[in-house]
Amino acid sequence: MNLVDFITDKNAITFILLFTRISGFFAFMPFFSHASISVSIKTALALYLTILFFPVAKLSGIDINTSNILFFIVSELFIGFISGLLLNLAFSALSLAGGQISMIMGFSMATVFDPLSSSNTPLVSNALTLIAFLIFLSFNGHHLILIFLSHTIDSITLGSFYPNSNLSDYLITGVAAMFKVGLILAFPIIALSLLSDIIFGMLMKTMPQFNLLVVGFPIKIFLSVLVLTAVLSSMMSIFKNDFLKYFEILKAIF
Repeated sequence: MNLVDFITDKNAITFILLFTRISGFFAFMPFFSHASISVSIKTALALYLTILFFPVAKLSGIDINTSNILFFIVSELFIGFISGLLLNLAFSALSLAGGQISMIMGFSMATVFDPLSSSNTPLVSNALTLIAFLIFLSFNGHHLILIFLSHTIDSITLGSFYPNSNLSDYLITGVAAMFKVGLILAFPIIALSLLSDIIFGMLMKTMPQFNLLVVGFPIKIFLSVLVLTAVLSSMMSIFKNDFLKYFEILKAIF
């Protein structure tokens, strides 16, 4: 079979929808959607994977017309959007905890550019996110995403995805868990801040000459850094378990 005979309407639509699904994964999934990875590299990798998965991709029996094709393109992008939204909640929990810790340490005004969210984030939040990316790569999270992509291609025919009735429940549960995990991650620093404020208040009552601005804040920053260093490994362990939990939710959705 020559190339001209291979380019049929069905094969062309299959290729377009498969490329759209893979592009949606690269646009919204953690690590692959990172702004430091150029668009040309993402596009080349998406094209390579499209060619690689094309022989096993299956197209649903659809009436080929312009309106249907546009609808199914949006549907394929929606798969990557929902998947990326759920998995990014694990990183958002760390970012939320980092924002709380930065405010407690007095670093809330010290912001740096975060390529993940394309916005300025607190210093501690950005540092925790970068460490989380290293942990993510250490347990081959990027491989899990590619395996999940292969699973969706095998289990969901192109153009047949529709959000099920449980999707909103999963999203609400995931967002609620994000706030809960963020509070758990920041709790050691919050507890330390509360304890130090009580101690400083007692000192100011017994020693009115105690200058809180000169002495108190450096002590609080030092203790916060010390506690953050001590609990960092536990925070990353919670992040890993949280990410894998969201990954299991993805399997239940798709």
